[in-house]
Amino acid sequence: MAGSSSSSSSSPSPSAEQALLRAGLALSERPGALRELGALLAAAEPGCLLGSAGPAALAQLAAALVGLAAPPRREQDGAEPPGRDAALAAVAERAERVGAVFLLLLQKLEDARSQQPPSKVLGHAFIFAVTHKDERPWTTARSRAVAQEVLERLVRAAGCGSVEEFLRGKEEDEEGRFGVVMGILKQELTKDTWKRNPASKDVFSWALLRVSRPWLCPHLERVLPPALLLSDDFQEENKVLGVRCLHHIVLNVAVLLCLLDLLPVLERCQRRQGHGRATSPWDQVLQLVLTHMEAEHRLALRRVYAGTLPAFVTRLGILIVRHLKRLERVILGYLEVSDGPGEEARLGILETLQCTIEHAWPRMPCRLPVLLKALLRLLWDVHTERGPTPEPVRAALLHRATQCLILLDRCCQGQVKVLLAGVHSSCEEDRVRECLRKVQEST
Repeated sequence: MAGSSSSSSSSPSPSAEQALLRAGLALSERPGALRELGALLAAAEPGCLLGSAGPAALAQLAAALVGLAAPPRREQDGAEPPGRDAALAAVAERAERVGAVFLLLLQKLEDARSQQPPSKVLGHAFIFAVTHKDERPWTTARSRAVAQEVLERLVRAAGCGSVEEFLRGKEEDEEGRFGVVMGILKQELTKDTWKRNPASKDVFSWALLRVSRPWLCPHLERVLPPALLLSDDFQEENKVLGVRCLHHIVLNVAVLLCLLDLLPVLERCQRRQGHGRATSPWDQVLQLVLTHMEAEHRLALRRVYAGTLPAFVTRLGILIVRHLKRLERVILGYLEVSDGPGEEARLGILETLQCTIEHAWPRMPCRLPVLLKALLRLLWDVHTERGPTPEPVRAALLHRATQCLILLDRCCQGQVKVLLAGVHSSCEEDRVRECLRKVQEST
């Protein structure tokens, strides 16, 4: 009997579990709900907490705690609501009590050594801690101390040695909690919401600056839009923070396509400051890329460059004519060299040539002899090479080369058909003849 009584008092029964969740969901409605929640957590057995409440319910509870201690929301344009000072003082007081509950919850999760703490619970605790740990209008010395303690305890509960390790993971191939944090913040970092929560940009930037390469690379699509929003804002404080975030992203991701999203922002800034020029940042970056491409012999880098080049040509449009001389040399050089089974470099260069013909077609007739010779040589090489290139890759190369010939013919008023007439009739290789036939029959 005694053992049964002790067991029932130390682990939450189904009714206690329901009471735990009810208390969490009622945090914003009943003043005593936070005290009740703390008492229920204190009575919970660490090993049974996850099993009885479940990860999803605990994450919901953690989200409610963060919401209770959130700073007052601003208007959509960032304007402060009325009664701001009183509201800020109330937030600091609530943050102390919410922090105490988070400490209790994290301690229980840390004590349950046999089970990994739910990532979403840790993510919500992280957002709470970063929101309140520094000097802000909604914090006091006491609330900052509690938040700092929450940050330290959640790192321990996750089995990590530092905040950086918590966010990125212990090993290069291990997934940390940065993705979870960004997933929770996602709705607070859109164009219409990021100014309404005054803490969202602080949490985002503080976490971002602690994730370096190679751990940041998989999160590029999530971190780049908020950084661009910040850097494009009219307020100097936000602009500086955004540029700092962008600088960190470029240094730790170093992807050329990332620059394609950054350059429009830089261009707008230059126009606002009256620094209009005949050439744009696009031209400067492309010129540098082409310079490196001409001298590059390592196949891995040739693939990377060739894969990004079509996007640059598309962004510049007709202005690609400024770079045609050097671009032509790069195209010819890359078409001559096979880069392995996947032929990523050649495929990327063929796509680049197609984009270039489409955008700069008035300049193509004078380049027809050189380009026609290179494409015909490619058709022959692909057909005759006996390397490890799979058949679908060969077919893709032949198709893209054929499409380039068709485009050249269109912008050169049928000259390609005339020049290929004799070649088509004398060619004995079926696959090459089929490509030439498609060009001859194109309209």
